[in-house]
Amino acid sequence: MKGVVWQMNEAIYSYDDVLKMLDSLLREPTEFWDDFYSKRNKGVPFFTESPDENLVDYFEKAIFNPGKVLELGCGPGRNAIYFAKNGCEVDAVDLSAESIKWAGERAKKQNVKVNFIQQNLFDLHIEDGAYDMVYDSGCFHHIAPHRRMSYVDVVKSALKPNGLFAVTCFVAGGKLGGAELSDWEVYRKLSLNGGLGYTDEKLRQVFSAFDEVEIRKMKVIEQPNHQFGIPDFIVALFRKNKANLN
Repeated sequence: MKGVVWQMNEAIYSYDDVLKMLDSLLREPTEFWDDFYSKRNKGVPFFTESPDENLVDYFEKAIFNPGKVLELGCGPGRNAIYFAKNGCEVDAVDLSAESIKWAGERAKKQNVKVNFIQQNLFDLHIEDGAYDMVYDSGCFHHIAPHRRMSYVDVVKSALKPNGLFAVTCFVAGGKLGGAELSDWEVYRKLSLNGGLGYTDEKLRQVFSAFDEVEIRKMKVIEQPNHQFGIPDFIVALFRKNKANLN
């Protein structure tokens, strides 16, 4: 047709094409996160080297034990390093090359081995049932609604039967973040408003394919401390059982 320029890279032929189009409207580009992690002294609370209090609690209660771990959105590596110190084999993934660089420096300084991977989690090639545990601290609330099903599929595929999945994310309406937007509003605004907030019930709905172990508020721990815990975060732990292997 006269006056129409057909751009093959913007054509939609499949469900994956729809996801990529929506990603382009909502996802912060890699450059955003590289800039974010390059400013190491700007006082971001989770730039600490201390592991999440819930993660420490899971090991102290022997809910988590040495095994193979996949961490999604590892940032500067504080939780991945804690897993490694507790005898785990760790694959830790983050989109940002700057965060992976920083995490690697921390691991080397503390003399622990972690396999840090700079990659989009949706592009990971994961062997089915390869991991005993999947952990996410602060990544999930940046996942747009159209990618939630893909995210759940990544976790389900990664975990062994009876494997454990733990997530720490913004509580809805929190002072530190946690936008109270409906999924439709996200697309009307074309924004996650810095990260979506979750309630107990919404987490149950999103991860309904798993068995709930616990959902609670993160314990507040005055910083600095050997554990990390701040207000307005929610932590959840789920198990993959024989009823949801596929």
